[in-house]
Amino acid sequence: MKILPFVKPKSEVVFVYDDDTVKDALAKLEKHRFSSIPILNREGYYIGTLTEGDLLWGIKESNNFNINKADSLLISSFRRHRDYLTINIDANMDELISKAMNENFVPVVDSHNLFIGIVTRKSIINYFLEHNFIVL
Repeated sequence: MKILPFVKPKSEVVFVYDDDTVKDALAKLEKHRFSSIPILNREGYYIGTLTEGDLLWGIKESNNFNINKADSLLISSFRRHRDYLTINIDANMDELISKAMNENFVPVVDSHNLFIGIVTRKSIINYFLEHNFIVL
């Protein structure tokens, strides 16, 4: 089984660019109530994953941080704990499930490594529930 039916396209994904500010990132995380979102560069490549914890620890380590500084600090200046590993759009379901077991979402890239979307763990679980592979 291919993973394409599970992919939420980039146009529907909440993400930040690596040159966005901390203020931009905080606003997106707050608005959408996500704890982690993909980071892309302006060329469309997946750079990594930004988490609330990354921002929290980055703010803590920042000397004399105040919210007014948030619009001048780039998220690329913050250290990330770990990035979610990508999966190629041509990957099989076994590979997808293996990665989704440990993350809220799996970033999906094309054959040129351009970010094309994500697969959420929730969408995989819903599929298995709807098709009676899992019985509650």
